[in-house]
Amino acid sequence: MSLVVTTLGRVKQVERLFDSLAGQSFTNFDVLVVDQNDDDRLAPLCVRPWPFRIERFHTPGERGASRGRNRGWRRTRGDIVLFPDDDCWYPSDFLEKSLAAMAHWNCDIISGRAADETGRSINGRFEKAPQSLDLVNVWTTAIEWMVLFRRRALDMLDGFDDDIGIGAATPWQSCEIQDILIRALRAGLRCWYDPALVGHHEEMILGSPDAKLMRKAHGYARGMGFVLRLHGYGPIKIAEWVARPLASAVVSLARGRADMLPYYGRVAIGRLEGALRRTYGN
Repeated sequence: MSLVVTTLGRVKQVERLFDSLAGQSFTNFDVLVVDQNDDDRLAPLCVRPWPFRIERFHTPGERGASRGRNRGWRRTRGDIVLFPDDDCWYPSDFLEKSLAAMAHWNCDIISGRAADETGRSINGRFEKAPQSLDLVNVWTTAIEWMVLFRRRALDMLDGFDDDIGIGAATPWQSCEIQDILIRALRAGLRCWYDPALVGHHEEMILGSPDAKLMRKAHGYARGMGFVLRLHGYGPIKIAEWVARPLASAVVSLARGRADMLPYYGRVAIGRLEGALRRTYGN
């Protein structure tokens, strides 16, 4: 098994990820770090004596999570590939359970969910029951760092789209996992979701939104709208996804949280911009 970690600007979070990998019950894996930093801040961490093989592939000047993943997986040797975020971490039995589930469900791609350390789902809405992926539930069964691919599936799909996802040189800053999974489904690959597979990440708490959160939400929303349109979701489905944050805005207003209205408005506008493939402002 090979794990490809694309990273920029973080050190302590990467160390936390490595610590979680050092304690895995399954040990037949290697790690390839696609280091997009312009400096060598990660070099000392990557040469420490970890109990797994690690390679640092330094690509200064390159940006984009999808671009980094593609640069990485093509250099790996594993039959199964996972793409951890540089700020996620995993329970000690994650790799073992994931591989067992992949064998049990006889699938080409398997996904799990993001959760806190009590098992509560975070950072998205996830289905509660195991199920085969389809064009409807692909939006509620996958997050990038919780999806394992058979190498042959990545070969068939030619990996991620460099122009979609966080850090890409386009406005479409999210939903690269939905893009590749939709392509996998249409290629006839067997894709499965198992909510018993969980990994951990810092939880995004929606307080009074600041400028950074607003920009992030807007970029993510644009990515979703773009992928919906790219894969032929019709006007009704797109309108449904644009309307959801507007409904949340109404609920927030009823709860006395008028401060959240700009946030939900930016999400709705971003999804519409992505669907129209044009942007207005920053």
